[in-house]
Amino acid sequence: MKAIITVIGKDQVGIMYSVSGVLQRLGVNIEDVTQTIMQEYFTMLMLVRIDEQAATFKEVSEELKALGEEKGLSIRIQKEEIFDTMHKI
Repeated sequence: MKAIITVIGKDQVGIMYSVSGVLQRLGVNIEDVTQTIMQEYFTMLMLVRIDEQAATFKEVSEELKALGEEKGLSIRIQKEEIFDTMHKI
């Protein structure tokens, strides 16, 4: 299953490392990523593929939420189908 992850927060060392570490541990493949710094804010958008035999969408979501709380970041994940449905309306 494909999903979109957004990460927004005050820039700090190790954001990309921390997010990609969680994904690696859960067997999630990063298929595409874009990131930028807007003044003092870090923003990142990732397209990932979740191998649900390794981890469920819910497990990935909970791990990313915990990381966001620990690092003071807004980390959200949505299934790709949500984006596909929005563009069909």
